[in-house]
Amino acid sequence: MLPEHAEQVLGIYQAGIDEGNATFETRAPAWEAFDKGRLPQHRFVALDDDGTVLGWVAASAVSDRCAYAGVVEHSVYVHPDARGRGVARALLDALVASTEAAGIWTIQSGIFPENTASLAVHARAGFRIIGTRERIGRHHGAWRDVILLERRSPLIG
Repeated sequence: MLPEHAEQVLGIYQAGIDEGNATFETRAPAWEAFDKGRLPQHRFVALDDDGTVLGWVAASAVSDRCAYAGVVEHSVYVHPDARGRGVARALLDALVASTEAAGIWTIQSGIFPENTASLAVHARAGFRIIGTRERIGRHHGAWRDVILLERRSPLIG
């Protein structure tokens, strides 16, 4: 993921936000904030033949504490027109490869229960459900649950 992908990446993020079941966020951030909050070595875009961004994945550190040095949280988003083509799975596979190469043992994410497509692709990529954080936050005036998932590396730890 490079700065030249910024506009398309943020557009895909905003499309996911607008659908209402991807995040508590209500607006995609400016590129500078987005860029600052994600680990450079663990973010990728999927491109079509003409260089159009089909989707993206990015990881962030969960804590500055050394005990959590091997734990990241990730997000994956696919352009609505590119869904059902294996883009999310390819992005998750790239993330798993990069994190394992870096010694990261856990990738985690929180997903709304209504986002069944995301839950399914994560399950196929080796993520497991840890539990449900009930009524963890308000979104457009309603309390929302979040399913906590993780993928523990079989190669590390």
